[in-house]
Amino acid sequence: MTSDDSAFTALWLRRFHAREETTRFVVCFSHAGGSASYFFPFSAQMPGDVEVLAVQYPGRHDRYREEPFETIEDFVEPITAALRPYREHELAFFGHSLGALVGFEVARRLEEQGHTLTTFFASGRRAPSTWRDERPETLTDEEFIAEIGKLNGTSSQVFADQDLVRMVLPTLRSDYTAAANYRVSPEKALNSPVVAVVGDDDPKCSLTEAEAWSRHAGNHFDLRIFSGGHFYLDDHREDLIKLLAGAFS
Repeated sequence: MTSDDSAFTALWLRRFHAREETTRFVVCFSHAGGSASYFFPFSAQMPGDVEVLAVQYPGRHDRYREEPFETIEDFVEPITAALRPYREHELAFFGHSLGALVGFEVARRLEEQGHTLTTFFASGRRAPSTWRDERPETLTDEEFIAEIGKLNGTSSQVFADQDLVRMVLPTLRSDYTAAANYRVSPEKALNSPVVAVVGDDDPKCSLTEAEAWSRHAGNHFDLRIFSGGHFYLDDHREDLIKLLAGAFS
């Protein structure tokens, strides 16, 4: 791998706790407005034989000068390319909310190239073949912020700071639009096992919508339900880490 390849991979994939001997990696895709750093605690607590690779999208944190992507398809090629050094290893994907859609498409692309995941975990997102008539682009900034606030995933202090609002709102809007406009037919399925994970009080994903991921599973599907809302994972991190690490057992 050339230095340019290494730099490209490092731009997209963050290794917070590099474990040089491991051959098992959980690739984590964050929610709308989220960043790789959201998964730092997951990385720190992951068992020693498993490492987290956290995807860093453009338009946030150290990549804030880059334009955010506006379609799910925009994410696929660069992330697939960034994963090239890891394709000979065991990979599981965990995508939360927007990240479930991004991860699903990257997993499909990897399968086209001959690499099947050990498990694909879809968290807090309805199956891509289900449909809600959501049009975030029609909302005013105030309405959009109120909608985000219902999920209890972004600190109210962020939206109280107008400078921060101006900084993060374009990225949030792009992320929400990408997710809302994404469509896929039920016959688009992965060969890998699929595990849908959801909070039992998630306004963005009902249990029925989570179970619909079974349409996109190859040889195995499972549904795991935790107490809580859209960000149930903040209260169930230890149990979720055990679930993710179990993908390699």
